Amino acid sequence: MPFKSRQNDIFLPRDITTYQWLFESPTYSPLHRLPRPEQLGGYHNAITKETLTYQQVKDDATALSTTLVRSYNLQPEDTVSLFSQNTIWYPVAMHATLRVGGKVSGASPAYNVEEMTYALQKADAKFLMTHPDSLEVAVEAAQKAGVKKENVFLLEGEKAGFKTVKQLIEEGKKLEEVPVWTIPKGKTNGDVCGFLSFSSGTTGLPKAVMISHQNVIAQCLQIQLITPADLTRILAVLPSFHITGLVHALHLPVLLNATVVMLPAFTMKGMLDTVVEYQLSELLLVPPILIRMVRDPIVDNYDLSFLRRFSSGAAPLSEEIINLLKKKFPQTGFKQGYGMTESCSCITAHPPSHYDYKYAHSVGTVVASTTVKIMKEDGTEGGVGEPGEIWAKGPQIVMGYLNNEAATRDTFDADGYLHTGDQGSIDADGVITILDRIKEMIKVKGISVAPAELEDLLLGHEKVEDVAVLGIQDEWAGEVPKAYVVPQAGQKGDQALGLELIKYVRAKKVRYKAVREVEFVEEIPKSASGQILRRVLRDQSRKGAMGVVVREERASL
Repeated sequence: MPFKSRQNDIFLPRDITTYQWLFESPTYSPLHRLPRPEQLGGYHNAITKETLTYQQVKDDATALSTTLVRSYNLQPEDTVSLFSQNTIWYPVAMHATLRVGGKVSGASPAYNVEEMTYALQKADAKFLMTHPDSLEVAVEAAQKAGVKKENVFLLEGEKAGFKTVKQLIEEGKKLEEVPVWTIPKGKTNGDVCGFLSFSSGTTGLPKAVMISHQNVIAQCLQIQLITPADLTRILAVLPSFHITGLVHALHLPVLLNATVVMLPAFTMKGMLDTVVEYQLSELLLVPPILIRMVRDPIVDNYDLSFLRRFSSGAAPLSEEIINLLKKKFPQTGFKQGYGMTESCSCITAHPPSHYDYKYAHSVGTVVASTTVKIMKEDGTEGGVGEPGEIWAKGPQIVMGYLNNEAATRDTFDADGYLHTGDQGSIDADGVITILDRIKEMIKVKGISVAPAELEDLLLGHEKVEDVAVLGIQDEWAGEVPKAYVVPQAGQKGDQALGLELIKYVRAKKVRYKAVREVEFVEEIPKSASGQILRRVLRDQSRKGAMGVVVREERASL
């Protein structure tokens, strides 16, 4: 039987867009349900101190959308690509696009010309809004993708030959206001795509994930149910283009009437300065930053006694790092969510009752109005404690992949379940633990070995800064684990350390889980959300070793 959420179902409005929901709804919008003196939320730039209240966001989005429609012929269903680091003008452009029925496609500011061209073409973008730091790539990619130069705008800053969002807003204030676009008769907000986000899905090359207005509204209402009322300031250091930023920094805070403290770019010092300046009690971070929180000596220069919670997501966090967090910040709790772009962020998350570190190895309980199945390899449903692939169904599960019916059928079944590709289990209390990606399991003589288990172990070694484990071919065992290791500063990646790490794993794990090869590298390639890019490592390996390679002798196997 499927496992249902133990929380009360959300009440989901089906006839309004995200824009109407956040800025016009008498029930949900803080601009209508709260008196003006209590409307304290907004987007705030931690560096420049520039701030937009949510009323100003609404006014500016109205003016911007008016200019885009009247002067540039933006039509419903047209795509606007946002290619920028974090800026308070990003949500203005996003909400303006949604206000008039357009789609928003976020793109990583780290994209090169080839990647950005692909993103523009896949999304069929008609407009591109970018940052001066990304303008050179944006212009070349736009030209290759067929986006007109006059439709390339700057979200902030200035550059000759390009209009800025602020200029477009001022133009819009002089034009006849364009009315708000509404859901067509006969459709619901679950039928209308509002966002295109790029994901590799469970397999394959990046795909444009179609996220409906319903998906975002549902996810925010699900998370609101388990969000403490004292969360009034939210740190936005994670990128806006990622599903976590899209939901938890650009939408949910409006519903909560909270202030979003935005960092345009990440540096450890910049983030810590901001955390202290604004006395932020909860930090939504990804594992690479959390690892630095316990290992970077700069952290010891700050009084962080006001911290109350760490929140994590997007990638697994090792047991060793969790223990170090608890030890270094004993006054804090810990929560995390589990999901993916295809689930519009969370399938599970920790409710306040599970903020204790003893639950930190898990990903919490199933969020409201959501059902999960644990599917075993033989195709039957698993019960409590049995491992299997996690399937999830709920109002936050997305529409599918744009112009890719085959991939959509492979990932979303006819009953509405998302096949996550992740192996996990659920206990008697409804708490889910993720074991690993099914596709990334290493088969040693037919036995599954989870890379994450070995990565967690090696991250606990005092001489290891970062690590990724992959399977490599072996004539005797089929596959064996190989560790790509970044040594701690001051440690030499040599034969001696390699053999030490191999022996370390062998002493703590069963024989078939032993790491048979170690390669020392300068860095582990990761996505903006902290996920290990295993395909990049594999591609690099095919070209030859990147660093010193240490192998265990066959005689000792």
